[in-house]
Amino acid sequence: MIGSLSGLVLLRTAGLTLLMLTLCTMALLEEAANLGHAYTGGFDGLPSITIPPLFGLFEFNPLIPKTQYLYALGVLFVCFVFIRTLVYSPFGQSLTGIRENILRMHAVGAPVRRRLVICYTISAALAGVAGGLWAQAYAYVNLSTLGLDRAATVLIVLVLGGYGRLYGAFIGAVAYMVLSHFLAKLYPTAWQLGLGLMLMIIALFARNGILGLGDNLMRLFRRQRTAP
Repeated sequence: MIGSLSGLVLLRTAGLTLLMLTLCTMALLEEAANLGHAYTGGFDGLPSITIPPLFGLFEFNPLIPKTQYLYALGVLFVCFVFIRTLVYSPFGQSLTGIRENILRMHAVGAPVRRRLVICYTISAALAGVAGGLWAQAYAYVNLSTLGLDRAATVLIVLVLGGYGRLYGAFIGAVAYMVLSHFLAKLYPTAWQLGLGLMLMIIALFARNGILGLGDNLMRLFRRQRTAP
């Protein structure tokens, strides 16, 4: 509901303005959650949430998080199938047309604004699913789920993997975790600096992330094979 209502307002803008207003909306939601201390726990959050057994059979053990892992993997698979079906549906193809040439989509009579709001609402719903899944897996939730650090992490994952690509988020998440792990071991106090430099390199030489770099390498390889 919040995603739908905010989308109606925010999607009147585009580009950097839309990005900044989205971050401002997140900051407002974070402060609203902080003020609603009776329901959210405020700054301290809600520790020790009681999570019932999955299907009444599988306990959520914090020491051996096997159930949490398989549960998260199952939810991820369901969400991926839903998004993949949506992407290859006529609705998804119209979104691709809006991304490539919004003026032409207006010219052919496509309801551009309505479809953008629907897409925005779906993305907000998926973010809500991710937040609920995080709370279930850890049996704890605080205001960090609405913080700018979380939003920055998501943006970094998309830039690393390749925005606008179906598998970009998967590759970007794996790359982010691996880079964070090794950079934190090499330089524990300033590992974010190495991550920032990596993002600069990708922005300059791999415009569409790791997937875009892979596509460029494949094209180069094919040209070399077909060259006389």
